[in-house]
Amino acid sequence: MNAPSDAVTLSRPLLHGLIVLNLLYALGLLVLFVAGLLAEDWVFNALGVRSGEHRPRLVLGMRAMVIVGLVAAGVVDRVLRQLAAIVDTVRAGDPFVASNARRLQLIAWWVFAGEILRLVIGAIAWAATTKAQALDVHVGFSFAPWLAVLLLFVLARVFAEGARMRADLEGTV
Repeated sequence: MNAPSDAVTLSRPLLHGLIVLNLLYALGLLVLFVAGLLAEDWVFNALGVRSGEHRPRLVLGMRAMVIVGLVAAGVVDRVLRQLAAIVDTVRAGDPFVASNARRLQLIAWWVFAGEILRLVIGAIAWAATTKAQALDVHVGFSFAPWLAVLLLFVLARVFAEGARMRADLEGTV
């Protein structure tokens, strides 16, 4: 068995599974958001929001975080679908094409957007926290996602150059 081709073969169903899980995640957030509108006391009591004058601020913050979570699910969906399209070109034996360079660049922008959304979640949690009750969300800072964005932009450029060189080579043959 050829390990790289096995990995490519397995990656397509894995990506489709992740797309489905992400859609289920988004659906769960949407259900939570609607339930929080229809049965506010029940939902937010179940989520541990205590009664008091601080409650509206926490509820608003949690609703905002759910909306950001829905946007983030859309971002993840775009990344997974672009990656699936790249895998398809690898399976077809033609990965160094201009469309993959563009896909990698889009993935870089989507990962960047996801990191911004993660920071927005932290800002919302900070703004919604009161002395009476905190929105306990650990966002933390990590260089890894920012380095991944840089790597994706560089890789996109490598793919673009590879596609250009290939086109030049085909033109000379």
